[in-house]
Amino acid sequence: MTVTEDVEHIDAPLDVHERVRLSERVLLSVAETLDPNAIALCEVTELWIAIDRVERLASNTKTLLAASVEDSASWKRAGARSPADHLARLGGTSTNVARRALASSKELPDLADVARVLRAGGLSNEQVDAIVPAAAANPSASNRLIELAGATNVSELRAECLRTRVAADPDPGATHDRIRRNRYMRTGTDAEGAWRLSARGTPEDGARFEHALAPFIDEMFTPGRTAERQEPREAYAFDALMALADQEPVAGGVSKAKPKMRFLALLQLPYELFMSGAVDGEEMCEIVGLGPVPVRVARDLLGESILKLVITKGVDVANVVHLGRGPTMAQRIALLWSKPKCANAACSSMFVQLDHREPWVVTKHTILGELDPLCPHDHKLKTNHGWSLVEGKGRRAFVPPDDPRHPRNRPPP
Repeated sequence: MTVTEDVEHIDAPLDVHERVRLSERVLLSVAETLDPNAIALCEVTELWIAIDRVERLASNTKTLLAASVEDSASWKRAGARSPADHLARLGGTSTNVARRALASSKELPDLADVARVLRAGGLSNEQVDAIVPAAAANPSASNRLIELAGATNVSELRAECLRTRVAADPDPGATHDRIRRNRYMRTGTDAEGAWRLSARGTPEDGARFEHALAPFIDEMFTPGRTAERQEPREAYAFDALMALADQEPVAGGVSKAKPKMRFLALLQLPYELFMSGAVDGEEMCEIVGLGPVPVRVARDLLGESILKLVITKGVDVANVVHLGRGPTMAQRIALLWSKPKCANAACSSMFVQLDHREPWVVTKHTILGELDPLCPHDHKLKTNHGWSLVEGKGRRAFVPPDDPRHPRNRPPP
């Protein structure tokens, strides 16, 4: 049966699985045959809106199902840290996105008005994330917030939802304490290799930070505008953040400039480049954990930083044999360059523990080539529940004991 015939029979008594698979086939057909240049410009916006509605319907349906995925306990069988981590892996999203969807899914059974709009594809993910917690705090505000979602932008909607939650909070003190307990600052890199910073804390902590940063922004902003640099204020704010980072607190609350030592990192420098001492154009080396930088930048860092320097020749780091149980500093440095992340290909954690593939009590030695970095969660799965990396080198699949790829399940030679 063709996709067209399938669509003609869509009102047949199909179960939900068959309807979803049919919808998938229809959308696949659209995606495979769509030629954006063949769509009349007077029709393209209307088509975009229709596809956006389809996307909302699919996303909202996933939200409705998220709590049931947690109840199925499939995340435990998959070796995930949590239901949110499992959903993030399945959906190719961040854990925070999955966590918000899961929280919304748990609230929706008690929010009939919001669930009705979700089932009609009336809300985007961002609108759902804003409305559901506020409606859960004050169900009588549901319709007002839904109407606001259709009349204003997401920023204004979030602000009103926040006001609604605060007004309905029966114990603001407990909420404040929870925010304080769950405070965080995270860093990472984006798809282009740029460094990113995100933080979350109490409002007064935010006020303290912005108060400390404001003089630096003003100091950067005014001369910059006078010199007609024509950069946005956000750029000066970043420069101010770096200037603030260069300050060192001393007794009495007065700051002074830090000494010129700005990084504790591992710099990977190609052997040939080190031997030649020449910089040809924009050759790259890498600060492990942060990303690639031009060699000229690395040279500047070497002049003012604390770095562990690893000179590489080819792709291998020299193997070191150690009779002790723990790796030597040389082995740790080598692993920090060659294997900075958890060896589980599905995990991106850089907070790792070094695991012996064969127990040290059996081998009585520590060899670089027999060590794998595992995050604490995966290390526990291996030690207590029999999980294992599949055979091979580098980052690879991490599987439970009943998986046919598990080393214990290898057929005899």
